[in-house]
Amino acid sequence: MNLERAAAALGSEKRLLILKWLKDPHRQFPPQVHGDKDRDGICGAFIAEKLGVTPATASMHLKVLVSAGLVRAKRMGKFTYYLRDQKAIAALGAQIGRL
Repeated sequence: MNLERAAAALGSEKRLLILKWLKDPHRQFPPQVHGDKDRDGICGAFIAEKLGVTPATASMHLKVLVSAGLVRAKRMGKFTYYLRDQKAIAALGAQIGRL
């Protein structure tokens, strides 16, 4: 994992909120018609709504998290679903612990 890219991704309050919400998706988001919250993640439209931003702005934040390797994206039909990458987040924590 690129520590510099991850640090930049974590430098936004909105991206930190997204990571926090994705840690407990059943509690943080309403039921979805498509996509299993545990296997597929949360629809980007729900994330945008909860953030109170446009879908384009949410997409930008999510792309940064995906690029940093902290979140995985899965395209299903017209929508993209996002899931925390727990292994990558744990590896990041270990990497920071070695500093």
